Amino acid sequence: MKILYIHQYFKTPQEGGAIRSYYLAKGLVDEGFEVEMITSHNEGIYQKTVIDGITVHYLPVYYSNDLGFLKRIFSFYSFQKKAKHLISKENLSFDLAYLTSTPLTVGLVGLWLKKKLSKPYIFEVRDLWPTAPIQIGAIKAGWLKKQLYALEAKIYNHADKVIALSPGMEDWIKEVVPEKEVHMIPNMADCEFFSKELKDPKLTSFYHVNDAFVVTYLGSIGITNHLEFLLNIAEKCLKAGLNIKFKVVGEGSKLHQIKLEAYLKNLSNVEFYGHQNKEGVRRLLNVTDATYVSFANIPVLGTNSPNKMFDSLASGKLTIVNSTGWTKDLVEENQCGFYANPEDPTDFIQKITPFINQPQRLEEYKNNARNVAEKLYSRRLQVQKLISVLKSSNKG
Repeated sequence: MKILYIHQYFKTPQEGGAIRSYYLAKGLVDEGFEVEMITSHNEGIYQKTVIDGITVHYLPVYYSNDLGFLKRIFSFYSFQKKAKHLISKENLSFDLAYLTSTPLTVGLVGLWLKKKLSKPYIFEVRDLWPTAPIQIGAIKAGWLKKQLYALEAKIYNHADKVIALSPGMEDWIKEVVPEKEVHMIPNMADCEFFSKELKDPKLTSFYHVNDAFVVTYLGSIGITNHLEFLLNIAEKCLKAGLNIKFKVVGEGSKLHQIKLEAYLKNLSNVEFYGHQNKEGVRRLLNVTDATYVSFANIPVLGTNSPNKMFDSLASGKLTIVNSTGWTKDLVEENQCGFYANPEDPTDFIQKITPFINQPQRLEEYKNNARNVAEKLYSRRLQVQKLISVLKSSNKG
């Protein structure tokens, strides 16, 4: 079975970042599928290469988290236009297309494939667009909201099947297209690469955390992440004299502002690291006791499926979330973490203190984290779910 996989932001483990598409594509190749990936890069020229059995087409479409809203829209439009041109020019042969958002505009390629080539497509929803940018306030015009919601419904309706990354997303999609077949395949825990391990003394020394309790944030540093919440917690912990070190790992449009705020608050317990590849993430997780998953206090963000949370689970870390969505249910029901009210730093301190004072309690939650990663979110399990969906589509 030949799969045309389209993802504007395809990344490999060596690059780091969100590598779900790599995992899924590699898993399909390992199971005998042929996979061609259409993606983009900032190199300025078209390139074609093979990565671990995946044929990858890199289109020259510039994108950065620092781009303004209009420039992002132009990047989205340019990618879908160049993707359609490539498919036509190269006369790519495939049985089924697998399209993943964001952006929502990648769905325009699917609509074109179905109309012009009579090819079916499956649409994967990573973030709820346009609901997310609307609730954040990036899209204000009523006419534009109406157009984007109509496009969302059209893309879902014409898809053979729709994939959601969380229960909240699945519920939303079913409201938009009640008759459509929707499957939930969350982000995955790489239980082969990450493991629950003892802290390496060399790494604890390198990261200056020999005797401290370490809380690490991994991921994008943008408007939707609102790391001001974490800085408020760090400030409260510092004033309370708690021996907690906070590591902030990642890049994004708000990084400079967050760094400046940490400096102005004189937060000596906060240290910043740039973007890390997968090996870098593993090193930092080795010295980490707990991870903090941060989102702005906006309802739609509670439906997100943060990939770094699954790295945390696979590494056997106490996992702290600040959204009241499905991630809160996950960590509480499996006793592998807790929810901390983002508007109340004292809530974080009250809930983290027992884990600092009771090492056996911390160890129990860490073991639970690793267990839930293996039983519910392993790479192998998510790939098998996808294969089942693809095979049922091919039969249809």
